[in-house]
Order: sequence, then structure tokens, then C-alpha cells
Amino acid sequence: MPVMYSAAERFEPACGQSWREFIDWSGLTQLREVISLDCSLCPTIFRELTDEDWRHNVQEDFKADSLFYDIEYVLGKVAGSDRANVLALMQNPTDEEVCEFRDRRFDFRGFDLMDLQMGISALLNCGGFPKAFSPADLSDCGLLTDHAKASLVQERLRAEYPDEFHADCDVWAVWLMMRGEHP
Repeated sequence: MPVMYSAAERFEPACGQSWREFIDWSGLTQLREVISLDCSLCPTIFRELTDEDWRHNVQEDFKADSLFYDIEYVLGKVAGSDRANVLALMQNPTDEEVCEFRDRRFDFRGFDLMDLQMGISALLNCGGFPKAFSPADLSDCGLLTDHAKASLVQERLRAEYPDEFHADCDVWAVWLMMRGEHP
């Protein structure tokens, strides 16, 4: 399973009014920061891809604008930014594949469930899916921390909400590069 990398804007209490509005709307009072691929909560830092970006990005549907195989390239793009989270990611990994990723610069944060077009997190930005999971199931960064639980929630979303676009989703393992490890 290839590891992909991205850099997204941080979404945390320092974001002020937008943070408070999100917490009020979502009811996710346990959050201390959102760590997600959700493009409306944590937009990618890769706004408009350059020719050089195209030489390094993942050239697959819905991944080209934010995912890269080359961590050094991503680190070069975020150099000097204190508002970016650098993420390591795996799409639909097995538990074994998650355990095999051992880059010491990264801390495993959990699993996000992203719609198939990689825009919206079913966990964070859909108003909840009570037949699939409860807000208490999410960590303080808005992720599920157990692979089996993430797989079960994915199955329940598809079974209980077959007509909901965002409920048809992939499981993404998410690691956060520790502060001080990127330029």
C-alpha cells in the first residue's frame, strides 16, 4: 500500500469564529483540533497546481489536487508555514499495513472516512450519521482510532444511508507530522 502525503491548513480554536461556529453546529465539543482531508474544514495548501506539482502529485481521480508520493516535495512546499499540517495517508489500508508505517516523524492520529470524491469527511462534516457512529466515538481530532471500528462505521454508513452521497466513503489512515519535524 503506497503512502501518500498532503499538507492542509490547520483548523483549531485559534481559527476563532469559524472554529466556534463549527463546534456549535457539529456538537463535537471534545475536539481540540480537526485533522482531516475534508477540503472545507482543512483546505489543502496546494491551491492551484503548478507544472512542478504535476510532476510529483498522485495522478488519479480526486487525488491530483492534494496528494503526493514524495514527502520531500511536500515539505519543500510548506517550508516556513506554521499553519500547515503535513499528513501521511493510506487509502483503505489493512490493519497490518497501518502497523508497518514507521516514519518516526509522524504520529498516528486515526482514521477518517472520506467520500469517494475526497471532499467531505463523513465523520466531521455531514451533521452526523447516528445509525453508524456517535460523536463520542471520535477522538479529540475528529478521527476514529481503531481500524476495526472504522471499517464497521464504513459498512454501517453504506448500509444505513444508501442514498446519501457522502456515506459512500473510503477509510483513510492519517498520520500527522510532529511539530518541529518540518521546515
